[in-house]
Amino acid sequence: MSSDTSAEREGWLELLSKSFGRSFWLFVAVAAATAGICYAVLGPDAFASVVERNGDLMADLLPRVAAAQVVAGFVWVLLPRDRMSQFMKNNRGKRGLVLATLAGSVTPGGPASAFPLLAILAGTGADRGILVAYITSWALLGIQRIIVWDIPLMGIDFSMLRLLIGLPLPIIAGMVARRLPFSVTLEISPPPEGGPR
Repeated sequence: MSSDTSAEREGWLELLSKSFGRSFWLFVAVAAATAGICYAVLGPDAFASVVERNGDLMADLLPRVAAAQVVAGFVWVLLPRDRMSQFMKNNRGKRGLVLATLAGSVTPGGPASAFPLLAILAGTGADRGILVAYITSWALLGIQRIIVWDIPLMGIDFSMLRLLIGLPLPIIAGMVARRLPFSVTLEISPPPEGGPR
C-alpha cells in the first residue's frame, strides 16, 4: 500500500470519527435494539412496513438537510467574521438577547436550517445566553409556524395569546443560561492554507 493511499485512508477515518461521534453510535444502538424488539414482538410484516415508511422519510429529509448544510457552509465562509464578532461583542447585554429572540422567531424551516445558523452564531463569538435565546425563540415563536399551523388550526385569538405569553421566555432562558456556572465552547478548526479567513 502506497503512502498516499494510507494517508488518504487515515484522512477518511478521521473524518468519519469526527462526523459520527459517540452520541451517533448510541442512537444507532438504540435504533437497532428497538428494531429487534419490533421484529420479535410484531413480526416481519410490521417490521417491513416501518422500514419502508422510515426509508421514505429519509429520502424526503436527506436532500433538505444536505441543502441546509451547504447553505450554512457558504454563509460561514461568506460572513465577514471580524464584523460579526464585533457586532456580537457590542450586543452582549439584554439588547443581544432581544436581537437573538427576533432572529430566532423569523428563522424559517426546521432544525436543518436553525442549528447550522446557531453554530455560525457560536463561531462568531455569541455568548451562551444569545445562543439559548435564539434557539428557544426559534422553537417557541417561529412566525412561519404561527402562520402555517397555529392560526389555521387554533384560530387567531389563541395564536396571539400563545405568542404574547411566549415572548419573554427566550429572553428569560438566555438570562438563566448566562447565570449557569459552566462554560460552553465551540471547537473551530483553523481554515486551510490559502483558504478564506
